[in-house]
Amino acid sequence: MIFNISNKTIDKGYANMATIKDVAKEAGVAVGTVSKVINNIPVKPETKVLVEEAIKKLKYEPNVYARGLKINKTNTVAVILPTIWHPFFSELAYNIEKCLREVGMKMILCNSEKNQQSEIEYISMAKQNKMDGIIAITYSNIDEYVSEKIPFVSIDRYFSKDITYISSDNFQGGKLAAEKLIEAGCKNIAYIGRGSKIDNATRKRKEGFISYCTENNINYDICELLGSSSEFEILLDEFIEENFKEKIKIDGVFAVTDRHALDFIKRLENINVNVPKDVQVIGFDGSRSFSQDEFKISTIRQPVELMAKKSVEALINIIEDKPLEKKVILPINFIKGYTTK
Repeated sequence: MIFNISNKTIDKGYANMATIKDVAKEAGVAVGTVSKVINNIPVKPETKVLVEEAIKKLKYEPNVYARGLKINKTNTVAVILPTIWHPFFSELAYNIEKCLREVGMKMILCNSEKNQQSEIEYISMAKQNKMDGIIAITYSNIDEYVSEKIPFVSIDRYFSKDITYISSDNFQGGKLAAEKLIEAGCKNIAYIGRGSKIDNATRKRKEGFISYCTENNINYDICELLGSSSEFEILLDEFIEENFKEKIKIDGVFAVTDRHALDFIKRLENINVNVPKDVQVIGFDGSRSFSQDEFKISTIRQPVELMAKKSVEALINIIEDKPLEKKVILPINFIKGYTTK
């Protein structure tokens, strides 16, 4: 319930909250002693019991943010994602939050919507000690705002500075996708995808695909655009018109993400091209809408849980000034779905 008194808004629920002074009075100790218990600073065991009982009795909730200002630590981490309207990013956020919770930290989810200014503002907040660090997937040009002085872990993106980097093995994933298409009987294969103009690890998926085809003398085609989605839509329509409408010239396709794969499959269905009978398709990510969801399309699965775990471990090591690997590449695996034979 909200009351307005003398032009000041007061939440009745907060008006009666216990303070640290109330806890100290109830426990019969000094305020400084209560502060030590809250911040896990050793005190006499019997004193700690008294304070904890007082906290429980009064239902006292420490002001984590205010305490953080004093000890230069808030136990909060910003996780910057391009969007949460994507199964891979959502699953990653879920697992990062889970890993942070296990070490007593909270996650602030920052849905940047691929907006450079929003990402800069989140980084600025970290600089002002409002958050202990940042874990980010960003495809914006923010290199000049990222500093080694900010605890920062990047996923799927190299920075020009000495920033810790976590990624799945995108290059090997591209090679594996090409290999699986050939094993499934494909003779002429292609890569399709749209990417950011900012260099990032997802480009290695195409590089791995081309590498396998080149090494094994396999015919391949590329349908790619680094730019706007509308421009890519036009390019993809032209690609489909040329290779699938009158005669099927390509019988295997590797898409840069599962989302691109599903969109491509839908376009083929619209012109009565059957997957996997006429064309086999492999995506990349291995995204799931929920924990018990089954993988439907054939895909290269990123180790999402492990990526989250390694990202959190790396960030904590940076915060605590411990040694760590600056570049961590994690293994991928192939999951067969209905889109390959």
